Amino acid sequence: IPWELKAPRVLGVRLQGTLHPWGSPKDVILALAGKLTVRGGTGFIVEYFGPGVASLSCTGMATICNMGAEIGATTSVFPYTPSMARYLRATQRTAIADAADAQQAAYLSADAQVASSPEKYYDEIVDIDLSALEPGYNGPFTPDLYTPRTQMAAAVAREGWSDTVSAALIGSCTNSSYQDLSRAASLARQASERGVRVAEGTEFLVSPGSEQIRATMERDGIQQAFEAIGARVLANACGPCIGQWNRDENPVVKNRETNSIVSSFNRNFRARNDGNPNTMNFLTSPEMVLGAALSGRLSFDPLTDSLTDSSGKAFKLEPPTGDELPRDGYAQGRDEYKPLLDHQPGMEIPIAATSARLQTLEAFAPWSGQEFANTRVLVTVQG
Repeated sequence: IPWELKAPRVLGVRLQGTLHPWGSPKDVILALAGKLTVRGGTGFIVEYFGPGVASLSCTGMATICNMGAEIGATTSVFPYTPSMARYLRATQRTAIADAADAQQAAYLSADAQVASSPEKYYDEIVDIDLSALEPGYNGPFTPDLYTPRTQMAAAVAREGWSDTVSAALIGSCTNSSYQDLSRAASLARQASERGVRVAEGTEFLVSPGSEQIRATMERDGIQQAFEAIGARVLANACGPCIGQWNRDENPVVKNRETNSIVSSFNRNFRARNDGNPNTMNFLTSPEMVLGAALSGRLSFDPLTDSLTDSSGKAFKLEPPTGDELPRDGYAQGRDEYKPLLDHQPGMEIPIAATSARLQTLEAFAPWSGQEFANTRVLVTVQG
């Protein structure tokens, strides 16, 4: 049947400068959501351009695009950059990187006239200066309520948000790359060296993005750095991000009490994470999650506020550091997740004829070329 699709407009996001030491690609999309709201990207392809793009890692750009759904974008696009080539080669896709390198100028980056006169080609333009971009918190209950770091303490007092952080979570599909975890682990090591652990009453959970990331962070000591301060590392699977988080043992959740959590996830609608409609989830970068985990306070500003070490002395966290990609390459993880190298499409898989659970799939009969008649309708829907 004929199918009509409305052509989306194109929203250009011009990035200038470079992120400061505490800055994260997550801050880009959090700030953009604050500017556009959850509907501001509806009907748009969001295309990032400008000199600031080259400073971002491939996985950082993936974080930004992943959360583009929270502004309603049809899709989000970055031009092809050297960081993408580095990532492709590090993940054993050199042939794709070579092919992309050959086509970058012609097809995978903006045309020269677009770069020089973007206002002629984009339907709208939003400017973001990475150098001036503050880490922020988005929430609660909506991913577009943006509060810059320097205004968070005042917002907590003004809005009556619970300043005590009951849980801090890093990971999900949005912020669980090697760069994310290695930068957060650098903060965990600073705390561990001073005898500081996660704040009492705060649960700290880490979700690796994949089996490959899990194995690599274990090999490189990142997992151990988190566990040394009291973290619990979860399986690399969907969990608190989509509501599969059983917190019934926590009386705050069991009694449906108001409480605050911070996460580097991408969605924070009411009751989404743990089923409790009174859990307020504030979205932020992995680095800021670490600060909240160590202090136990939503209002804590790791750039200006101090922690207390095991000897009672105050100290400030140094800016996080980490590697864009693992220096020793990615560990492959458990063999069970690898495809069988000796698999043959025609090989027979023995299934007992008496099995009540398993059966072989029979091929569909080829289409006769005629319209279907006397078909059974499984469901009709409206709206």
